[in-house]
Amino acid sequence: MALDVHVVTPDHEVWGGSAEMVIARGTAGEVGILSGHAPLLIRLAIGVLRIQLEGGGWESVVVDGGFLHVTSEEGATRVDVLATQAETANEVDRAAAEGRVRELRERASAEDDPSLTAELAKATVRAELGE
Repeated sequence: MALDVHVVTPDHEVWGGSAEMVIARGTAGEVGILSGHAPLLIRLAIGVLRIQLEGGGWESVVVDGGFLHVTSEEGATRVDVLATQAETANEVDRAAAEGRVRELRERASAEDDPSLTAELAKATVRAELGE
């Protein structure tokens, strides 16, 4: 039985559909979700959410943290990912992300700002997603 997966931001649904498995990076480590998984709520780290499609292919979505919520009832398992920002791999502008990484690295070396560290992590994940 397939998972019903929804990746949403405050603005729109980034990805939705059926999947065999979801692999997410939580703040305490990676977690894999299959059909029938126990109810779960975890805080996501900045990273790539991997969705194994029913045909065996993979979809990758970069998320800037957020939450992953799993519910299972009557044989149906639903995975909701709630993120402030999220993009599928084909939506990421790799050249722009690489430019942003360079810019943020320069700024981070000149000033000590924790928000720069988070922005650099987000840009780095986007730049690496296109590889």
